[in-house]
Amino acid sequence: MRRSALFESTSKLEVDQGDRDVSSRRGAILLVLSLAVLIINLDGTILNVALPSIVSRLQASSSQLQWIVDAYVVVLAGLLLVAGSLGDHIGRKKVFLAGLVIFAVGSTASALSTSPLKLILARSLMGVGAAAIMPSTLSILTNVYTGPRDRARAIGLWSGTNGMGLAIGPVVGGWLLAHFWWGSVFLINVPIAVVVGVAAVLLVPDSRNLGAKRPDPLGAFLSLMAPALLLWGIIDAPMRGWGSPLIVGALLSALLLMGTLVLWERRTSHPMLELAFFRSRRFSVAVTGLALTIFALSGGLFLLTQYLQFCLGYSALQTGLRITPIAVILLVVASLSPLAVRWVGTKIVVFVGMVCIASGLAMLAFTTVHSTYMNSLPSFILMGVGSGLCVAPCTESVMGSVPPELSGVGSATNSTALQIGSALGVAVLGSLLNTRYQDRLTKLFTGYSLPAPIRRATESSLGGALEVARRLGGNVGAQLGEAAKASYISGMVFAVSIGAVLSSLAAVVVLFLLPSKADVRRDHHDIV
Repeated sequence: MRRSALFESTSKLEVDQGDRDVSSRRGAILLVLSLAVLIINLDGTILNVALPSIVSRLQASSSQLQWIVDAYVVVLAGLLLVAGSLGDHIGRKKVFLAGLVIFAVGSTASALSTSPLKLILARSLMGVGAAAIMPSTLSILTNVYTGPRDRARAIGLWSGTNGMGLAIGPVVGGWLLAHFWWGSVFLINVPIAVVVGVAAVLLVPDSRNLGAKRPDPLGAFLSLMAPALLLWGIIDAPMRGWGSPLIVGALLSALLLMGTLVLWERRTSHPMLELAFFRSRRFSVAVTGLALTIFALSGGLFLLTQYLQFCLGYSALQTGLRITPIAVILLVVASLSPLAVRWVGTKIVVFVGMVCIASGLAMLAFTTVHSTYMNSLPSFILMGVGSGLCVAPCTESVMGSVPPELSGVGSATNSTALQIGSALGVAVLGSLLNTRYQDRLTKLFTGYSLPAPIRRATESSLGGALEVARRLGGNVGAQLGEAAKASYISGMVFAVSIGAVLSSLAAVVVLFLLPSKADVRRDHHDIV
């Protein structure tokens, strides 16, 4: 299957003459690339703690909150393969710098948004910039660190930066919200992007693949529209009904577009997505494991930040500090995971990580209206350990499976798995929660005649229900608030239970299908 096109000799990889000797500044390059990844991941966790403020200031519903999170991710995931291919074609550094500019502009527009729709559109622009940044960082990294051991160590630190974004994001976001307006959580990206851009111009080498194929616009369109329709159907289903013709039509159309994408990429002479990569179990199982890890982590964080603020009554800063254990543990474990892989192999490390994630979600399924933060803390620790054990080894398996001249496409596929997993985590777990939440409230309101605006506000989100309860006041308001919290917790328990089942299935897949050390060389030869 296009063997000669897939695995060109590394002489096809062109590095600018002035950038050939980078050994003396590899550490500085790794720092610059990691900082770029930091602002992308910082944005997600900062936004999570800002969601209640956005509910109150912009009157956003639960589905709008999901789109504020996922609009960024949908565009990012849909354009990653295009950006990775573009970087291979015209130069990774050029695409990286363009991405920083677009990301900074989108962040400024997000901070100045005056409605949920404007914020969703601005977040989409941020996704365009992030799509150019993400694959460029990893492809530059794998061309700077060419030795397997050095590359594994560098990718471990790169992956740890993802954890650092999770770690400092909630705290920085909480501090900003305590001192400034909600838009400050986006403006913080701008000065970081400027510093990273200047440093990149001075330090980061440029490289491109001389054998890069021409663009694949149809593949790009299909890769953007398929996840967008899928996520729209999942997110809007609780409001419109899972049997709604619009929802069913959107989900079926998404599946049709996905099938069309696969058929097109198999037939075209210039595919955006190299399907031959997936013939390697080392590649395909690692990509799947990575997506499911981030599915559980992102979906869980989306639910937990609202639980901590709305149900337990913590401020944004207090919530950020209480989420920090997940991210700090992820950062430490991800940085150490290459050592564990050397001792026992990728298969065992990733399997143990998946079991930890499933166990953490399963423990959260026992949350009640009487639970406290300390009841949830063991779950947070397990999720942090599990994610740290999975992310770096899976990423190294993916990038170690592709030749250097195709590292842009390989890193884009890796990043696409991350973002699709994140988007689906928020969409699926959020929609499962919303379905149970609305069902509980609908049954509660049966027999009562409530004004339509009050009913819509109450059913649209927990934040809306608590605002209605506050305005009603008295015994009636208190009862409504408690009922809404109980409904949210019921929905959260349902959602994390499904997440635990999916993570358990992923652990079994990894155990049986991810190659062991002895199988890796044979598995690589199978796809060439």
